[in-house]
Amino acid sequence: MTLSMTAFSRQQQEQEWGSLTWEIRSVNHRYLETSVRLPESLRTLENGVREAVRKRLTRGKVECALRFQSEAKVSSDLHLNTKLIQQLVQANIEIEQITGTSVSLNNMEVLRWPGVIEEQDFDKTSIEKKALSLFSAALDDLVAAREREGGELQGFIQQRIDSVREIIVSIRNRMPEILAKQKQNILDRLADLQAELEPTRLEQEVSLLSQKADVEEELDRLDSHLNEVERLLGAKGQKGRRLDFLMQELNREANTLSSKSIVVETTLCAVELKVLIEQMREQIQNVE
Repeated sequence: MTLSMTAFSRQQQEQEWGSLTWEIRSVNHRYLETSVRLPESLRTLENGVREAVRKRLTRGKVECALRFQSEAKVSSDLHLNTKLIQQLVQANIEIEQITGTSVSLNNMEVLRWPGVIEEQDFDKTSIEKKALSLFSAALDDLVAAREREGGELQGFIQQRIDSVREIIVSIRNRMPEILAKQKQNILDRLADLQAELEPTRLEQEVSLLSQKADVEEELDRLDSHLNEVERLLGAKGQKGRRLDFLMQELNREANTLSSKSIVVETTLCAVELKVLIEQMREQIQNVE
């Protein structure tokens, strides 16, 4: 099974004490890199979140963000932190003494000070359990999305593999004809020059031409690399790096094929091979 590294998941849950919303984004990356953004009151969840990601994913840059909306924020009953208010008033008095200026403390400014309005008490342990459970569901959804995307990537890559194989078969089928034409070209040039070449020397020239144009070894290696790509696509586990290496090897063989080309047709085939290999390589960058 092929997994993509690109996916998004969002899960939300409403409770009597408020709401939890998880968002997980995943993009391609050489290694597994996880970042976690949590409300300050739920910072203790970070280790559990990171461990859950490590158990399910092996590569990708994964961003996990939790939003917690407490019902206390919309409650009609306000609970004031009187100790903090007294500290603010005392601090204002001290500032006046230091600066020698008198500035009245605005009540609305005091209310807007962080922590002056206390949130209602809630069962933190229960919320943490709900948050982790919801994260597990979001992670399941993310993995499912990566699987769907991976299936599409695999289909795209397989199409290019089939096209590469067709080109390989075409080159193999045409090589006898190409060599025969090149031999005839040599004979035609000799005739134009009104020169005669000993049969042994002619055979040597044709043999050298055949050796230079012999691409059977490159075609065999192309076939071998394609077989390995298909095997990896059907295998489990991390495979993106190995597939990327195989794309480099395929491109190497396509370059050699181009350098050995003696006719325009095989040059064009080599160019088309490189285009198809590059298209596969771009998609493989997203494979886990």
